[in-house]
Amino acid sequence: MRHDCNHHVQRRPDQDRRTYGRPRQVDFRHGPRRVLAEADVRDGDALRTAIDSCAQAMGGIDLVVANAGVAAYGTVRRIDEASFERVLDINLNGVFRTLKYATTHLERSRGHVTVVASALSFLPLAGMAAYGASKAGAEMLALAYRQEVAHLGVTVGVVHPSWIDTDIVRGADADLPSFRRLRARLPYPGNVTTSVDRAAAVIVDGLARRRGRMYVPRAVVVANWLKAILNSPLGWPWTRRFAAQVVPALEREVEALGRNDQLVPSGDNTAPETDALPIRGSGSHDTQRPGAPRCGGPWSRRDRPGQRRSARSVRRRDRQSAGAAGGPG
Repeated sequence: MRHDCNHHVQRRPDQDRRTYGRPRQVDFRHGPRRVLAEADVRDGDALRTAIDSCAQAMGGIDLVVANAGVAAYGTVRRIDEASFERVLDINLNGVFRTLKYATTHLERSRGHVTVVASALSFLPLAGMAAYGASKAGAEMLALAYRQEVAHLGVTVGVVHPSWIDTDIVRGADADLPSFRRLRARLPYPGNVTTSVDRAAAVIVDGLARRRGRMYVPRAVVVANWLKAILNSPLGWPWTRRFAAQVVPALEREVEALGRNDQLVPSGDNTAPETDALPIRGSGSHDTQRPGAPRCGGPWSRRDRPGQRRSARSVRRRDRQSAGAAGGPG
């Protein structure tokens, strides 16, 4: 889950852990009262406390966006186990924990949840095995969950962004020049970067309309339709040539970099997420510490994009929020 505003909150080293996960009333300049709690999606107890406390403070949860995510550098043969496992624990297990502990509240409201997957959920890319595996798993988790909660009145959507202009994409381009060249050589839409505002507008529209699938940009849907061909023997000759040209340089650069984990800048308006979006809500969960996976916000009935509010008005309000945020990471 994810919520962005004009403040980026980190737990201070001296902060009393007894307050961790408890809601606080925050007055932001671009909206009325907000409820903010801190949690790490790798910590199930803390995440459950944060979700439950926000639901209590807001009188329920109607909408959830599961978006916490990180990336790591390196091929399967070179990446260290801890870095690989960290990506899976945040990007996949974190979504599982979010869905698990939000379900009770969503059942009561007959609400909607959007899981942020990726174009790499169905398009393998050399050098991004950990991220691709986590996002493919997140997609299947969301689709299975959709079946499990349909009889409860809960609806589930999945969004598949390509490259979004965040700190993670910019950081990878800066750390690994070969990654920047790799992206430029991919066929459209793999060779373009989408703005955060555009990605946010798609997700908010999907929440308002309870969409089951969203693609950013829309052309990503073609890749989903063609994934069987792209991953077949017919597409293998091109894939093999492409990988042979980019993998050696990528491995050399990661080795020279001396780390597999990506270092995302901490501070205002940054977050360690690849599919990062600024979405407004009546409550949010934020990071436990610098470098921890941020999760974001359940919406209460007071701030729910519903049938009485047009998708256009929701998108307009979200763009205003994004402007106040200054762009996430």
